[in-house]
Amino acid sequence: MLDGLDRSPARYNVLANQVFMARLLEGEEELTLPMDKWDGYPADRDRLMTFLHERRPANPVVLTGDLHTNWVNDLKLDFERPDSPTVGTEFAGTSISSSGDGVDTGPPGRERPRPQPPHQVLQRPTRLRPLPAVTPERLRADFRVMPYVTRPDAPIATRASYVVENGIPGAQET
Repeated sequence: MLDGLDRSPARYNVLANQVFMARLLEGEEELTLPMDKWDGYPADRDRLMTFLHERRPANPVVLTGDLHTNWVNDLKLDFERPDSPTVGTEFAGTSISSSGDGVDTGPPGRERPRPQPPHQVLQRPTRLRPLPAVTPERLRADFRVMPYVTRPDAPIATRASYVVENGIPGAQET
């Protein structure tokens, strides 16, 4: 993968990823390293973040699935330091039909189950789906939502949109 990124002539280098890449330690009383996320493999993530920082492949964007929530994350060289350089962007999402019919927000007061670290640009519960579109100037991810999924003709709306501008790591809300 690193060799491919190093040789890539692409304007946007999109990595398909199965598990959450940005730092997301879990737990209320004691933080744990979840083994089904990159948090469980910090040396491997550090190697990738260091590579992205040093070799600078054009516009790295990670598309992550396997979640029941939606996130936009700035990928940091060092997640322990909020002022650390941003080396890429992660759009993590869910199926638009996760949890069936319902609202696209959590119960009152539970929009963010834990304090939001600086590298997390967006954290939303179910019902959104990131839909990326790419031009030479930017990669845009529209987070689309439907009020119901169990019957036809549900209206579709854009709840949030983020862009990664060519040459500028990190996501910006539009």
